[in-house]
Order: sequence, then C-alpha cells, then structure tokens
Amino acid sequence: MDPVRNPYAPGAGQRPPELAGRGRELDAFDVVLERVARGRPERSLVLTGLRGVGKTVLLNTLRSAAIGRLWGTGKIEARPDQSLRRPVSAALHMAIRELAPHHRNPERVDEVLAVLKAFALRANDASAKLRDRWTPGIDVPPARGRADSGDIEIDLVELFTDAASLATDVGTGIALFIDEMQDLGPADVSALCAACHELSQLGAPLIVVGAGLPHLPAVLSAAKSYSERLFRYQRIDRLDRIAADLALCAPAAREDVEYEAKALDLLYEKSGGYPYFVQAYGKATWDHAPSSPVTVEDVRVASPEAEAELAVGFFGSRFERATPAEREYMRSMASLSGDSENDMDAAVPTADIAAALSRRPASLSPARDALIKKGLIYSGERGTVAFTVPHFGRYLRTQP
Repeated sequence: MDPVRNPYAPGAGQRPPELAGRGRELDAFDVVLERVARGRPERSLVLTGLRGVGKTVLLNTLRSAAIGRLWGTGKIEARPDQSLRRPVSAALHMAIRELAPHHRNPERVDEVLAVLKAFALRANDASAKLRDRWTPGIDVPPARGRADSGDIEIDLVELFTDAASLATDVGTGIALFIDEMQDLGPADVSALCAACHELSQLGAPLIVVGAGLPHLPAVLSAAKSYSERLFRYQRIDRLDRIAADLALCAPAAREDVEYEAKALDLLYEKSGGYPYFVQAYGKATWDHAPSSPVTVEDVRVASPEAEAELAVGFFGSRFERATPAEREYMRSMASLSGDSENDMDAAVPTADIAAALSRRPASLSPARDALIKKGLIYSGERGTVAFTVPHFGRYLRTQP
C-alpha cells in the first residue's frame, strides 16, 4: 500500500492518529477543570506508567483540553541536573501570557509578572559574572520581598499563590504540566508538594499535572508524607484488546483499508498492547501489505522490520547508554525475569541479582543507582527492581 498514506506514527510523545483507550482519563480531567473553575476543591494529578504507554501524549492532550477552556498553561520536562526554578519560571510566564488578554487590569498582571521575575532571578548564582547570568524575558522590574527568599519551598508557595489569584480574576485556572517528574531533585519535589498543599487548602485554581515512571508516587511520598493524599494518581497501562484494535483500525478505515481478524490477533500478540509498539508494528505492516484487507501473513512478513527498528531506536539506544557494569546488571535482571510475555512487569529481588553475579549486594549499589538515575530501571518496592521499558528483558535475552 502507499507508504505516503501510512497513518501510523511511532514517535516519542507523538500523538497517534487515534488516541484509543484514554477516554476515562480525558473525561476525568474535564471534571477537574470544571470543578476548579467553579471554586470547588480538587487535587493535582499524577500519571504513572512504563515508557511507551503514552504518558507524554496524554499529558499534551490534557494540556490542549485546558487551553480549550481558556486556562493558562505551561509545560516543562524535568531533568536530574536542573533546578526547578528556571523551567517553572518559563512555564508560568507562558501561562500568565495566555491569561493576560482576558484580564481587565494590566497593572495587576504586571504585579504578578514582577513576582515571577523575582522568583526567576534567584536561579542565578550570586558569584557568577554579570554577563553569565540568566535574565528572564519579563519586561517589568522584579518585585521585592515576594518569592525571592532563595528558599525554593517558600518562594514556590508564594509564586503559585499569586499566579492562581490572577486566574481567579478571569474565572479560569492555571495548569502546570511536568513530564519526567521523577527526575526532580529532592528539594524541588518537597517544594512542589508544599505548594500544592497550600493551594489545595486555599482552594486556589492552580493545579499540577505530572507524569513519570511507576516509582513516582514513592518519590513524592519520600518528600512529603501527605503527598499520598495530595495527588490523584492514575496508572497509565497498556491498551486492552478493544482499544488496541481501534488504534489500528480507525486510522486505516479513514484510508479505506481493513484488517483480517487473525491479523489483529497477531498484532496484539506482538505489540502487547503498548501504544508505541502498536504504532511501530502498524506502520511496518502497512508498508509491507500489498492491498486491503491486511492479512496475518502481512503481519508476519513485516514483524522483523518493526522489531529491528525497535531494537535500534527503542531498546538499543537505551542499552548503549549503560556502562559495562550496568549492562551486566541488566542482563542478570533479564535472565531472572523468565521467559513469560509479562516479564516486563515483573520486579526482580536485588538479592537474587547479587547471587546470580556472585557479588555482595552492596557492591552492586552503584550500578543499580546509576541505572535508576538514567531511567532504565526503577524500584517500586524496597529490595526489588524492574525495567522501565516494556519487553526490555525479552530484548536482552535475545542479544549475544
């Protein structure tokens, strides 16, 4: 079939042509937006799941829903080596700019921008030379005595409170979207939780929508014990069979292409229902199928190409980031997780890994901690680790 008309889109954060299986999350977020806009109490939201399940796509879709209701929005991607102050400043600046045209008092907007600028300028190192200092693109003088103490927890609470008051003036809200939220530093996580706690007590119309790996709730709980009640957690998992079939068939139907039932059976078996894999196998199958309907033989012929692309771009690129010691650790994890199709969800005891490598558990801590920091594995429960990437264990067992 014509590859130009191929509707599938395997890509990091790239929205698929049919966002299947996420209706419940989208409907729930609409309720959150409406409740907050009406002054009703509502918790911030945290999405968790393995890589490739579509967290970033869903995060972007939720942001679009907020923009559609005239909310101010901003989005950041957390990084382990970056303080929260600068990216939050840029994101909130964008949110305030979106609200400003709807506000009747420009001076009031400038007052909040002055507080934002004061907050942002504290990101600079006092010992840095003037030419090396970062200057936010905010055309008002910085405020004094508000959000500029240098204590990120105090400053973030004050900044969020003032920004939320601006949203109250225009009858909407502000939503801050944070991707890879597990990569925030401990002080930043603590500050973010404190700010959300203060906002929830005030009933202020500013919410945080975070997305991260499955251990994100544990990261938040370690920072503030009340975070378990502060956020509404939604686990984003692989698609069920109906949703996976819809993700394949709906875009194809718009191109007057159909699938045989056995072809859909094999595609679900190959992809495991993971949205990224559904798109990858769908794209390869389309390119290899000579005509409609797509047959099971078309899927069999196309599968090696999809698997080769995943091996290089999805699995291999991550494996190459690891050091030899870290690769040895992951290979041991893979061998212990077994041969089942669900091995990507199985946690492996760290003691078993140490035994398999004939090493003391403490001697493997550096490799384990480095892999967690690189986002290749996570520890959902004390004493266990699991891969952040579905099918990664199966991939490693096929490598020499």
